[in-house]
Amino acid sequence: MSDDARVPVTYEHHDHVSGPFLHGTKAVLRPGDELVVGHSSNFEEGRVMNHVYFTTLESTAAWGAQLSAALAGLESRGHVYAVEPLGPFEDDPNVTDKRFPGNPTESYRTRHPLRVLHEVQDWRPHDRETLGTMLDNLARLREQGLDVIED
Repeated sequence: MSDDARVPVTYEHHDHVSGPFLHGTKAVLRPGDELVVGHSSNFEEGRVMNHVYFTTLESTAAWGAQLSAALAGLESRGHVYAVEPLGPFEDDPNVTDKRFPGNPTESYRTRHPLRVLHEVQDWRPHDRETLGTMLDNLARLREQGLDVIED
């Protein structure tokens, strides 16, 4: 879909986005668990999150899983879960039209819970070199004070 044909996703207009929806994290979860706001950020120490983030793309969920695990100093690659949004959602403003025109990462956020349906076992992680480059870029942004999460 071209950027001109893209329909923005808002809390009032989100029904045109269909799943499956995915969430990448360092956390070990079970089917039926709910991801809710008010927990610490996986990416910014001391920050309590007002939104829960998710995507329709495996590669974007893989970033969430791998980065959160690496930043926590874990040896695991993290986890990717199939989730169900339990309320309305919107485009993630941290990437939509700020870093990328449109929303090519198909990233969304919600103030409502996400219900875990099951863990995705066969997701493909990004290779070590690419992950290392992303971690270096995040560190550089942090040093410059530019790692701001609009939440």
